[in-house]
Parts: sequence; C-alpha cells; structure tokens
Amino acid sequence: MHKLIILTAPSGAGKTTIVRRLLEVFPQLDFSISATTRAPRAYEQEGKDYYFLTTEEFKRRVAEGDFLEFEQVYENQFSGTLRQEIERLWRLGKTIIFDVDVHGAMSIKKAYPEHSLAIFVKPPSPEVLFDRLKKRNTESPENLAKRIAKTAEELTYENAFDRVLLNDSLDHAFIDAERMVRTFLDA
Repeated sequence: MHKLIILTAPSGAGKTTIVRRLLEVFPQLDFSISATTRAPRAYEQEGKDYYFLTTEEFKRRVAEGDFLEFEQVYENQFSGTLRQEIERLWRLGKTIIFDVDVHGAMSIKKAYPEHSLAIFVKPPSPEVLFDRLKKRNTESPENLAKRIAKTAEELTYENAFDRVLLNDSLDHAFIDAERMVRTFLDA
C-alpha cells in the first residue's frame, strides 16, 4: 500500500529541518518536490528543492489538471504538488514525505485520507516564529509582512491534522517525529 507523510507548519516552524532528518533516518522515504512560481533562493536547486515554473506555465498546468493540490500563496505566487511527482516516487516504491503549507497539506490529506499521516509542526509561540522569520533575512519588508500575516492565520489550523509536533527543542522534535513516523510505517 502506498503511504504519504505530510509535514506542515507556518514558515519558520522547522518543518523542513525535521523532514531532512526523517529522510536521513528512514531510507524508505523520499521527498515530494513541490512546484513554485517564486524565485529560487541562493541555496535552492531546480529539481531538488523545487520545480521552478513561470506563473504562465503554472496556470497552464493547473488548467490541464497536472496538480494534486496547489495554492496561490500570495498574489501571482503559486505553489503546488504535481501528480507526476507522486507517480514518480510511487514507481520507485517509496513512501512519500511532503513539506507543504497548511492549505496544501489539507488538500493532500483530503485526497488520500486512509493512506496519509498529517503532522502539524507547532512553534513554541507565535512570537518565536515571527522572530525566526525576521532573522532569516530572505524577504523584502513587504513580503515579510505578508508572510507574518499568513503565518498567524496558519497557526489556527493545528487541530485539523492527525498529530501536532511541538518544536520547542529540535532534539525533542526529532525524537517525537521519528516515533510518529515509525508507528505509521509499521501500521
């Protein structure tokens, strides 16, 4: 049976760091690469971190039904999961792990309710989360303000997921995440 593990959280909560750890610990997992229209960050690679598409190409592929889920993150900025990515990983016999925003996670969980584990990574507090976002220095002041507003809204969704993983200590979060995933994979 194909299984999906969905990690979601507002930006800055630590979900990407936790996903990377889970990929190291569980060789049967493979990462679902999202498609996005935002510009790549300096450290990101095409086909490894994201599939970077133009807005026009993204919209065309949405119209053609190529996406399992997608969201308009901000005005004219889209992100989503291509169906071909799911098929690619399942052909390899992998359990797919997702690192997606809250709305994308809800869409994937809805599409595969019996085959997925959806984990919400919760920061110690909203203030800690907002501080992490500011310290990244990856956003313009305007985009940072939008991201903080979106983050505040996303924090209200924690109870919509199967499990909540508190990330107040990365070491403890790793242990708890590994336990949750091991239990799900063994079921």
